[in-house]
Amino acid sequence: MRIAQISPLYERVPPLAYGGTERVVSWLTDELVRRGHDVTLFASGDSQTRARLVPGCTRALRVDQCPDPIGFHVAMIDEVFRRAADGDFDVLHFHTDHLHAPLLERQPHAALTTLHGRIDNTWNQVVFRRFAHHDYVAISARQRAYLPSLSWAAVIHHGMPRDEHPFDARGGDYLAFLGRLSPEKGFEDAVEIARRAGVPLKVAGKIDLVDREYMARVGHLLEEPFVEYVGEIGGAVKDAFVGGARALIFPIDWPEPFGLVMIEAMACGTPVIAYAKGSVPEVIEPGVTGFVVDGIAGAVEAVTRVGALDRVAVRAAFERRFTVERMADDYLRVYDDLIARKDAHGRDAAHHAGSARQRAARRASGT
Repeated sequence: MRIAQISPLYERVPPLAYGGTERVVSWLTDELVRRGHDVTLFASGDSQTRARLVPGCTRALRVDQCPDPIGFHVAMIDEVFRRAADGDFDVLHFHTDHLHAPLLERQPHAALTTLHGRIDNTWNQVVFRRFAHHDYVAISARQRAYLPSLSWAAVIHHGMPRDEHPFDARGGDYLAFLGRLSPEKGFEDAVEIARRAGVPLKVAGKIDLVDREYMARVGHLLEEPFVEYVGEIGGAVKDAFVGGARALIFPIDWPEPFGLVMIEAMACGTPVIAYAKGSVPEVIEPGVTGFVVDGIAGAVEAVTRVGALDRVAVRAAFERRFTVERMADDYLRVYDDLIARKDAHGRDAAHHAGSARQRAARRASGT
């Protein structure tokens, strides 16, 4: 199968540190290539991939602090459709929200859009309702529920390679918080949970420009004696950080569409203590891979019980539910369906065109 994967350009594929969407694109792309598919990846030029790379910019736009990221995306998407019009692909898989939607409207192809971000906002829903008939994948049932009118092809949870994060059977004595330091990620609650539980907290994550004002107000929490800030991390450092924790704290205050860090922790064998928002109840199996709680008090109580969970069982749940093989299987079923529908539509269109020509010929001959 000839597949185009179209990634955002904000981070390279895969990201060096933070960047969930581009990381998932990397895992899926490489797994499809491993299975023998002909995959073309449209992404930043510094990306590392087993697929054929078509660069949409020289380097990840966040690295270059690009002031106009939309322009690069527009140019890249135009190149996708130019090649698609030449018949280069059997299916187009977009990870670029709605930027490509108008072109897809005018140049129909077997195409799929995975929505990686939030779609509960009014301003997002206006656009997606305009193009509701396109084919979409939700990354959680909770995300899908915000716009049930869209043409949903499937709900496909993320999956990662089994060897992406090593299993740590022992864990450690601290709680881990990993993610952007922003209000919706629950940084303040994570600090308070650790304070009340009497357990050290290690914090890892980036501080975006939009969150600088927030951190100016709450940044003093990083100076608490039981808090250690390790910055934005990746690779083996991140593995040790997550795998060495007693538990990952995930006190989100927004409808998280998936929450990749939860399955990263599970792959390491580290249980997750998370608030019951967004996709959390779909991902965490209470009493097996962690605990789903309603607030700070519930999280503190869960800290006292998390040591009784079997880290081997946490890893086993990851391998059962959240591997890249399972994710690729799910997407390939959707690709096959899209291609079959497009072929059927093409045959129907050809049949109708042939019938119209025959009717015109009979009219011209007077028969």
